[in-house]
Amino acid sequence: MTLKNLNIDKTWSLFLDRDGVINERIVGDYIKKWEEFEFLPGVLEALQTFSSIFGKIFIVTNQQGIGKGLMLESDLENIHDNMTKEINYHGGRINKIYYSPYRQEENSVFRKPNIGLARKAKIDFPDIELAKSMMAGDSISDIQFGKNAGMLTVFINQDKPLAEENKELIDYTFPDLISFANSLNLKS
Repeated sequence: MTLKNLNIDKTWSLFLDRDGVINERIVGDYIKKWEEFEFLPGVLEALQTFSSIFGKIFIVTNQQGIGKGLMLESDLENIHDNMTKEINYHGGRINKIYYSPYRQEENSVFRKPNIGLARKAKIDFPDIELAKSMMAGDSISDIQFGKNAGMLTVFINQDKPLAEENKELIDYTFPDLISFANSLNLKS
């Protein structure tokens, strides 16, 4: 099924991972302050497009740097405040950001691929339908989160072998967020 056949409109919601999808990932480290945050190419334009199509847009992100004591929740909130202001300035929108501060070994229900963050969104926004939602992420745990929550999944990654290994979990694959946005924005 193509994206066009889905008839995505304002009744749909979009869930996005952050690191590696919206901003450059720091390999082997964490973004601990705003000065380290760098939007990936095309992301601000993509978010503008998504804002005109989807009713709700959420960011769901694992941030175990907090659980490891490498940063404070106030540091993360500052990053997210600045990121949201920049997105808004460029005509985009984020309805809410959900994050998990827990370390991987804690196996929290709020850490992807577990669906605690989707449940929080559903409590905060009871009108969202997870069956009419998409999860876009660059890792397999993002994709598992989407599937576990009953969403369609969009793999934002250029690793073709990894995509092929996990094709039963992945509904759509794009190299970056702007390619995904452009595929939705094409008028037929």
